[in-house]
Amino acid sequence: MHTTLHPIPREERHILGNLLEKYLYEFSQYELLAFNEEGLFGYDYLDNYWTEADRAAYFIRVEGRLAGFVLLYRHAERRDRPVDWSVAEFFVAYPYRRRGVGSAAMAEVFARYPGHWQIGYHPKNLGSAAFWRRAAEKAASGPVEAVTGDQPYKDGSPAQVLCFHV
Repeated sequence: MHTTLHPIPREERHILGNLLEKYLYEFSQYELLAFNEEGLFGYDYLDNYWTEADRAAYFIRVEGRLAGFVLLYRHAERRDRPVDWSVAEFFVAYPYRRRGVGSAAMAEVFARYPGHWQIGYHPKNLGSAAFWRRAAEKAASGPVEAVTGDQPYKDGSPAQVLCFHV
């Protein structure tokens, strides 16, 4: 499957917003997030991806079709470790999962953004934990360190963080 990354132009912000709702709904099973009275979760940082230089937003496409997104930022999940980039949010739609799409997308991300990485994930999301461990180990130029993040998730679960250099 031919997987590509495409920077999200501001005029397609609404498409990312639509996908974020699906992503947040799926994530709500781990963090027990609730939607608002309009039935939406909302994403407080959406506009920041076009106003802050330390963020990047990409659509993931497969054979030209929209398949997901990846949002990057320069936020330390663990302040006592070096960080150049972190994955803020990552979503691959069900039809494209377990087909190498997420791995191909992250390989391209790592190629575009070398440096110190921190990737946090919820410990109850076992699929995510396995995916990020494989992606980090494949991309890392040295050891991958697994640590607990500085901030727990909203449900109280300790964030798990992988620290490595690409």
